[in-house]
Amino acid sequence: MTQPFLPLTARSREESHRVATPLELFFDLCFVVAVAQAGAELVHAVAEGHAGQGIADYAMVFFAIWWAWMNFSWFASAYDNDDVLYRVITLLQIAGVLVLAAGVSRAFEEHDFLVVYLGYVVMRLAMASQWLRAARHATAPAERTMCRRYAGGVLVVQVGWLALVLAPEPARPWVFLVMALAEMAVPVYAEKDAPSNWHPHHIAERYGLFTIIVLGETVAAATVAVKTGIEENDALGEVLPIAAGGLLLVFSAWWIYFVVPAHDRLTSSRQGFLWGYGHYVIFASAAAVGAGLEIAVEQAVGKAHLSTLAASAAVTIPSAVFLLSVWLLHARYFKVGIAQQLVLPVASFAILMCSFAGRWAVLAAGIVAAVTVAVGVTLTARNPRTRATAETA
Repeated sequence: MTQPFLPLTARSREESHRVATPLELFFDLCFVVAVAQAGAELVHAVAEGHAGQGIADYAMVFFAIWWAWMNFSWFASAYDNDDVLYRVITLLQIAGVLVLAAGVSRAFEEHDFLVVYLGYVVMRLAMASQWLRAARHATAPAERTMCRRYAGGVLVVQVGWLALVLAPEPARPWVFLVMALAEMAVPVYAEKDAPSNWHPHHIAERYGLFTIIVLGETVAAATVAVKTGIEENDALGEVLPIAAGGLLLVFSAWWIYFVVPAHDRLTSSRQGFLWGYGHYVIFASAAAVGAGLEIAVEQAVGKAHLSTLAASAAVTIPSAVFLLSVWLLHARYFKVGIAQQLVLPVASFAILMCSFAGRWAVLAAGIVAAVTVAVGVTLTARNPRTRATAETA
C-alpha cells in the first residue's frame, strides 16, 4: 500500500530490474495528447500554405512538451519514491500538459501562447516543488546544492518564458531560442559539481517507451487520414500507396531505433545530456512523420493547397531526419566497418531523393526504409565482431 509521505531520497544507479512504473506510463500517455494536438495543427498550417510559420510554431510547442516530459523522466529516474505526495504532484504535472494541449490550436491559429504558457507554469512549478522536496531530504551538501540549483533554475527560466507571451510576434522566434538555451543550461549548471542518480537502463527504457508512443500516434493519425480519404473522397487508389509507404516507414523507424542497446551510451552525465537533448529531434521528427502522412493524403485527394513535391517532402524530410539523428545519437557507436556506418546516412539521403517520385514518393520512401533494415540485418549477421558486441551488450 502506498504511504502518504516518505523521504524523497536518491535511488541507487546500481538498482537491478529498474523498470517504468504505471504512473510513468500514464504520464507518457497523457503527454501524447499534446503531441497529437501539435501534429494536427502542423497539418492544418502546411495544408493551408503556411508551412514556414507552422513549422516554427510546431518547434516551439513541441519543445515545451518534450522538455517538461524529459525533466520529469530524469527526476523520476533519480528520486521516484512513489508516495502519495509524489503521485499527486505528478498528476498535477499531467493536468498542466492537458492545459498546454488545450492552448495549442490558439498558439498556431492566433499566435497566442498564453494558454500554452499557463499549462507550462503548472508543470514547471510542480517540478520545482519536487526538487525542493528532494533538497530537503538530501543527506550530502553537494546533492542538496544540486537540487536547489534545479529548483531555482526552473523558476527563473519560467519567469523568462513570459517574454514569449508579451513580445511582439516577429521577436518570438528569437525569444524562444534564447529561453530554450537557458532551459537546457539549467541541468548542466545544476549538476556541475554533483550528478543526480539517474538510472541508465531506466532512462533508456523511458525514452524508448515514449518513442513507441509517438510512433503509435503517427500510425493513428495516418490511419484516420487514410480512412477519411477513402470514405469521403472514394480515393483508394490515391491513398493506398501512401498508407503502404507510411506503414513501412513507421515499422522501419521502430526497428532502427531499438536495434542497439541505447543504455550502453549512458555512462556519464555528459553523454546523458547529449543523448537526452538530442532526442528532441528524434521525437519531433517521429511525430512530424505522422503529420506528413496526413498532409500527403490531403494533397492526394485535393484538400491541401500545395504541390505533390511539397506534400511528399512533408513525409520524406522528417523520415530522413529521424534516421540520421538515430545514427548520430547512438547507432553509429555500435556499427563495425564502413559499410555498416554508411547504411543510415545513405538511406537518409535516398529517402530525401524519393521526394521527387511524384505520387509514389511515400511508397518509395517506405521501400527504401525497409531495404535499409534488411541491409543492416544482413551486414550485422555477416560480421562476427558485430555479433560479439551484441552478445556482450
